[in-house]
Amino acid sequence: MFEAFILGLVQGLTEFLPISSSAHLRIVGELFPSAADPGAAFTAIVQIGTEAAVVVFFWRDIVRIVSRWWLALWGRAPRNDPDARMGWLIIIGSIPIVVLGLLFQDQIETTLRSLWIVAIMLIAFGVLLGVADYIGAKRRELKDLTVGHGVIYGFAQALALIPGVSRSGGTITAGLLMGYKRADAARYAFLLAIPAVFGSGFFQLFKSWGQPSVYGPVETAVATVVAFGVAIVVIAFFMSYISKRSFLPFVIYRILLGGTLIVLLSTGVLQP
Repeated sequence: MFEAFILGLVQGLTEFLPISSSAHLRIVGELFPSAADPGAAFTAIVQIGTEAAVVVFFWRDIVRIVSRWWLALWGRAPRNDPDARMGWLIIIGSIPIVVLGLLFQDQIETTLRSLWIVAIMLIAFGVLLGVADYIGAKRRELKDLTVGHGVIYGFAQALALIPGVSRSGGTITAGLLMGYKRADAARYAFLLAIPAVFGSGFFQLFKSWGQPSVYGPVETAVATVVAFGVAIVVIAFFMSYISKRSFLPFVIYRILLGGTLIVLLSTGVLQP
């Protein structure tokens, strides 16, 4: 139960920062007395808690987007309505992660959870985030979002199926490279994650029901609730932070964490 509580805390703290929550759950799990990988299923289910925090934080935006999309679908609102259009862009951007998640499900749950891969992804995508933040024009806003950009965002989000990439980090990096402002890139990244995270989480919940795992239903539920509470605070902090400051601290942190992980793996302190 204590381990589950800590993992929920870690999930809540890291899900929306561009430092990869799945990588942190994978690493922290190895540091516990059980020294076990929490697993892809546990990670996906606990992410339901952090995504519920997104729903609470962006509740007004979500209600407006869904209602306008539904009205436009039935011809009761203009099809070019900005919120209705955003609804379609979220749907389109969600397709890549659904397709790739199903196609590579076995690899995602096994091979790609190697700590060597986690370390490399932390460093590589940390550097890429730093480059994108430095060279990005930061002029575009969400109203400038096109279908093509939505698809690119979607494939960037799909990279987060690999622990160490970071869902928010991957999508924000893509947004910055396409010239979007930091806050706008982050807002779309958070909204885009809602279908994917809830879909993956409930799919894994159904799939793993009754199956043996490191953490049982009660422990998983505790981790999910803790993640929800912490995530609400982190979202508020993050959205305020990036409107004024760069991603450099997160870039440095990713590189240091990845480098430390490589040293621990090379010396045999941790097993991949």
